[in-house]
Amino acid sequence: MVSAVSIKNLKKDYHNIRAIKDINLEIMKGDFFALLGPNGAGKSTTINILTGLTNKTSGEVKLFGKDVVKDYREARSFIGLVPQEFNFDIFEKVYNILYYNAGYFEIPAKERPLKIEKILKDLGLWEKKNEQAQNLSGGMKRKLMICRALIHDPKILILDEPTAGVDVETRKSMYQFFRRLNEGGTTILLTTHYLEEAEELCNRIAIINKGEIIKLENKDKLLKDFGGNKKLEEIFIELTRDGV
Repeated sequence: MVSAVSIKNLKKDYHNIRAIKDINLEIMKGDFFALLGPNGAGKSTTINILTGLTNKTSGEVKLFGKDVVKDYREARSFIGLVPQEFNFDIFEKVYNILYYNAGYFEIPAKERPLKIEKILKDLGLWEKKNEQAQNLSGGMKRKLMICRALIHDPKILILDEPTAGVDVETRKSMYQFFRRLNEGGTTILLTTHYLEEAEELCNRIAIINKGEIIKLENKDKLLKDFGGNKKLEEIFIELTRDGV
């Protein structure tokens, strides 16, 4: 199998505090993978290293065989990131946000309109294409960030709390979209505090706490190992309660 994300002996220090402690992790091509942990466990730091927003202290991180430092440009092109916080220009039109981001990834101008139309229609935002982003509902803003992350057809989609603050109906429609995307071959890395979300969507799960991976398992085997009658949320609380 092809490795989409390969992390070996990863460490990250902040002012003599080790935020990431010797992590080893493989996410295979086509996985729908959950990285779960309490606040401050190291999830965001790991994602920031994957996307080049934070420099690692030591270790090796590769995306489809490309080193995130040595081959930064190519490695970054493999990733579409949906961050937890809204980080687009709220005064810009929806269409323009996607148009400019497509330019960042060097998509030719003549190819952008069709790509933008398709992704906006896929996520039900086409009728909002000329709206300023500030006028969108919270759920629509989430969808806009997903559109932006996918505009360059990334091989890996990173979802950092993608349904935070979204109503139940919108959340379910987003689940369906993520499944179709994954079935189409996109590798997805999900972080979420909605553990039922990870249980419903993901096939493999890693639990990180205090900078260390304390559990890494196929979802079905993980549930079975804990008796088969516990929800993922119960298992998560049991594993992280004592910080081990």
